[in-house]
Amino acid sequence: MSWSLAARLARRELRGGLRGFRIFLACLALGVAAIAAVGQVRSAIEAGLADQGAVLLGGDAQMEFTYRFADDAERAYMAQIAERVSEVVDFRSMIVVGDERTLTQVTAVDDLYPLLGQVELDPPQPLSQALAAEGGVPGAVVDRVLVDRLGLKPGDRFKLGLQDFRLGAVLLRQPDSATGGFGLGPPAIVRTADLAQSGLLVPGALFETEYRLDLPPTVNLAALEAEVEARFADKGLRWSDSRRAAPGVERFVDRMGAFLVLVGLAGLAVGGVGVSAAVRAYLDGKVPVIATLRTMGAEGSLIFRSYLMQIGVLAGLGVVIGLALGALVPLLAGPLIAAALPFPVAFAVYPVPLLEAAFYGMTTAFLFTLWPLAQVEQIRAAALYRGVARQGWPAPRRLVAIVALAVLLIGGAVWLSGVWTLALGTAGGVAGALALLALAALGLRRLARHLARRVRGAVALRAALGAIAAPRGEAVSVVLSLGLGLSVLAAVGQIDANLRAAIDRDLPTRAPAYFFVDIQPDQIEGFKARVAADPDISRVETAPMLRAVLTQINGRPAREVAGEHWVVRGDRGITYADEPSPTTRIVAGSWWPKGYTGDPQVSFSAAEAEEIGLKLGDTVTVNVLGRDITATLTSLREVDFATGGMGFVMTFNAAALQGAPHTHIATIYAPPEAEARILRDLASTWPNITAIRVRDAIDRVTEALDAIATATAWAAAAVLVTGFVVLIGAAAAGERSRTYEAAVLKVLGATRRRILLSFALRAMLMGAAAGAVAILAGAVAGWAVLELVMEADYAFEPLSALAIIVGGIAATVLAGLFFALRPLRVRPAHVLRGAE
Repeated sequence: MSWSLAARLARRELRGGLRGFRIFLACLALGVAAIAAVGQVRSAIEAGLADQGAVLLGGDAQMEFTYRFADDAERAYMAQIAERVSEVVDFRSMIVVGDERTLTQVTAVDDLYPLLGQVELDPPQPLSQALAAEGGVPGAVVDRVLVDRLGLKPGDRFKLGLQDFRLGAVLLRQPDSATGGFGLGPPAIVRTADLAQSGLLVPGALFETEYRLDLPPTVNLAALEAEVEARFADKGLRWSDSRRAAPGVERFVDRMGAFLVLVGLAGLAVGGVGVSAAVRAYLDGKVPVIATLRTMGAEGSLIFRSYLMQIGVLAGLGVVIGLALGALVPLLAGPLIAAALPFPVAFAVYPVPLLEAAFYGMTTAFLFTLWPLAQVEQIRAAALYRGVARQGWPAPRRLVAIVALAVLLIGGAVWLSGVWTLALGTAGGVAGALALLALAALGLRRLARHLARRVRGAVALRAALGAIAAPRGEAVSVVLSLGLGLSVLAAVGQIDANLRAAIDRDLPTRAPAYFFVDIQPDQIEGFKARVAADPDISRVETAPMLRAVLTQINGRPAREVAGEHWVVRGDRGITYADEPSPTTRIVAGSWWPKGYTGDPQVSFSAAEAEEIGLKLGDTVTVNVLGRDITATLTSLREVDFATGGMGFVMTFNAAALQGAPHTHIATIYAPPEAEARILRDLASTWPNITAIRVRDAIDRVTEALDAIATATAWAAAAVLVTGFVVLIGAAAAGERSRTYEAAVLKVLGATRRRILLSFALRAMLMGAAAGAVAILAGAVAGWAVLELVMEADYAFEPLSALAIIVGGIAATVLAGLFFALRPLRVRPAHVLRGAE
C-alpha cells in the first residue's frame, strides 16, 4: 500500500470539489491572515525605522549627556570624527501667555538643525526664518495643540522662563520626533542661544544635550561605538546610532507585535476547532467510500494516508488564501496606518512573517485533524457498514505524532515570539480554556440528559434539552468554538477595564496635583514657606534630585548583571537624605547615622533590588555629571511607584553627592478647583520652575493605553469572527438533523412556533454555557496578566462579563435560527419517506 496509491485515491476524491470544506478553509484562512497581517505591519515598521534611522536620529550617530553640555575634550573629539556636529538641548518648561500656563517639551537647537530631514511648518518656511528675531524678540515654533490651546497666532508673544518669544510658525512635524520617547507636553523649538537669559539652562536644571554627528560614509559604526565608550567610559555618555535609531519604538513594536501574534494564535486555535469539526463531518460523509475500500483489502494506513493527503492539500489552500489576505490587507490599509504612526513605515510584502504564519497555519491544521484521521485507521469494514465512522483511540504512534505537533507549535511560538513567558502563558491559557470548555460541553450534555427526563409539559424545552444531550449533537463544537473566542474577548475586557479603573479612579485619589521641577537650591526654602501657608494645599513633599546612570554592579557592567531591566536603561532620578522621612519603610538593613560622612552608602528600592539580584553589601556605581560614585547598599526600602507621587529607586547619604549641581522637586496635593490658582501664584514668583500637572500626564498615559487597547480589541475581534465562522459551520452541519427533528415534531403535533422556540432555547443554553465558561477563563487570564505580569491589582469587572454572556447567547441564537428556517419549511412526509 504505497504512498503513490494513496495519492491517486486522494486526487480522485478531490475532484469532487470543496463541498464540506468551506468552513475548514475559512477558519484556517482567517487565522493565518490575522497572524500574517500583524507580521507584515511589524516588518513594515522595522524596515521604515532601519531605512530612515539616520533621519529619525537626526544624524548618523548621537552622543548624549545628562544635566550638562559636552566639555572641550568631548567637543574636540566629535569635531575630529564627524564632518558636522549639531547640538540639541531637550527639556521641559512652561509656556506662559498672560495668566495661562501649559507644559511643553522644548527642543533648543543650533543653526545646523536638522542635519537630516526637514521640519514642517505652517506657513511653510525655513526653520531659520521662523526662529529669527524680530524687534529684538527671538522666534519659536510651537505644536498646533499648544497654539490652539493658548489661542496663539503667528507674531503673538509668550514666555519661556524669563525670556520673551514670538510665535514664528506652527510646528507640524519634527523629523526626529520618534526618538524622543514619551513626552508629557507638546513640542516647541527655539534656538539655544536665545535661552541665555531665560534662567532655564542653569547648573542642576533638568535637561539633556544631544550631539548629532554627520559621519563619513565609510565609518564603521560598531567600531566607533566601542572606541567612544572606551574613551569616555566614566563620563556618563550615552551613544546611539542609525543602526537602532529608536530602540524604545522597536522594543514596543516587537513586544506588541509578539502579543498580537499570540492573540492570533488563539484565534487559530478557535479555527482549529472548526477544522477538526469539518474533518469529522467530512469523514462521516465518506463512510460508504471507506467501507468499500476496506472490503477491497485496503489497510487502515492506506486510508489514513489518502485522507491525510487530502487534508494537507486543502490546508495548503487555506494557508495560501490566508497569506494572500494577510499580505494584501496591510498594503491596502498602508496609507491609513502610516498616517496614524509618528515614524516612517515601509509597506511591502515581507517573506519572513508570511513563512511564520504558514508554519502556524499548517501545524495547527494537522494538529487538529490528526485525531479524527487517526480514528478512521482503526475502523473495521463491518463497523463502517453499520454507520460508525469513528471509534476507539488512535494508534500509539499517532498519539505520539499529535503530541509532537503540539510541542512543535508551542516551541515555534516561544522561539518566534521572543517572549517565552508570554508564549507559554498563551499556550497554557488556550489549552486550559479548551479543556475547561470541553468539560463544560460534556457537563452540559449530561445535565441536559438529566433534566430532559424530568421536564414535564414544556415540550419545546424538553426537545431542546434532548438535542443538546444527543451524542452526535453540536453542543461540543458550539461551546468550544464560541467559548474560546469569547474567552479571549473576556480577558481583553477584564484587563482593559482594570487598567482604566487604576488610572481613572484609583490613581487620582492618591496622586498629587502637580510635580514641580527645576526648583533651584536658593528657591526651595521660599517655595516651601509659600506652599505651607496656602490653606488649599493639604500636603507637600520636596526632595533634592539629580540624574544618574547606573553603570556598574559589584564592579561589573550593570547591563551584564541586570540585563534589560528598566533601572539600567538610560538615566534615573536619584536623591540624597541625611535621615529617612517619616513615611519611609525600611524592610532590610539600616539607614546611615545622621551626619554620616564616610564612604558612600545607598538605600535601594526593595522590589527593584530583588528583580536585579542585589543584596545588602553589594556595590553600585552611578555616573553623575561625568563623575563615578560607588556606594555600598546598606538598606532596602519599600517604594510604591503606583501612587503617582515621589519615589526614588536610589537614595544616597547626603555627603556622597555633596557639591554636585542639582535642583529640587516637589509634589503638592490640592483639590482640582484650586490647581489653577496655585499654579499662577507659584509661577509668577518663580517663572523658571516647571509644573507638571499629574492629571495631564495621566491623560497622556490613557491615550497610549487607548491605542494599545484598540489594537488588542481588533485582534480579539478577529478571534471572535473565527469563532462565529466555526459556529456557523456547526449550525450548518446540524441542519440535516434539525430537518429530521422538525419533521418528527410536526408529525407529533408541534407547531412551527413551538419548534422554533425549541431551536432558540437550544441555542440560548449553549450560548450561555459558552459565555459562562468564557467569563471564568477571561477572569483567570485577566488576573494572571495584571497580578503576575503587570504587578497591578485585579478586580472582577461585571459589565464586560455581562456583555460576553449576552453576546454569546445572541451569536448562537442567530446562527442556529438562520439554519433552522429551511428545516421548518420542509414537509414531514418528504423527510420521513427519505426524500431529504
